[in-house]
Amino acid sequence: MIRKRLRENILLSDYDSIVSLVEPETRVLDLGCGKGELLLRLIKERGVQGRGVEINQAAVIECIHKGLSVFQGNIDEGLADYGKDTYDYVILNQTLQVLPRPDFVINEMLRVGKKVIVSFPNFGYWKVRTRYFFTGRMPQTIKLPAEWYNTPNIHLLTIKDFKMFCKKKNIQIIKSLCLLSRRSSGSGRIKYGANWLADEGVFVLARGAP
Repeated sequence: MIRKRLRENILLSDYDSIVSLVEPETRVLDLGCGKGELLLRLIKERGVQGRGVEINQAAVIECIHKGLSVFQGNIDEGLADYGKDTYDYVILNQTLQVLPRPDFVINEMLRVGKKVIVSFPNFGYWKVRTRYFFTGRMPQTIKLPAEWYNTPNIHLLTIKDFKMFCKKKNIQIIKSLCLLSRRSSGSGRIKYGANWLADEGVFVLARGAP
């Protein structure tokens, strides 16, 4: 029960950050939307026109019961059903690291959305580094609670990795939030030494100049 409440608090903190980045009354596509908690908040608090994509059928049904417009689909296969600049924001929350082709999905998001919001756990966080170095075991933190054998994470990246990726791919970083999850008070923003001190990165992206 304690772990469940902790995980819920982390998710609420993630949602707070993303909700704050979305302009009111815009069009939003939430990829990997799960049970629709973030999408529901964006609709209620920011007045957005929201739609979600989720691969899990049970989660899709739960979203529909909440009155959300959510379709079952595999985002790894792309967003061919959506035209260029169909949405003001396309969101990928805590899902980038589990995708087989994250670069492909980001390119598709940048095509479909005028702006893209991506969040992911930072594998450069100091607790991740020190646990691996001193114990020789795969790390576990608040953001990375799974064991090596049941983790969904297949592409491990750091905040620095992601910034370098954006530079290489000519992707514009409009804004970035580097966060540290706190057990009792949500997430705090890290201004300096983020690749070492933050356990999560949240980025607002746009297509770079041609």
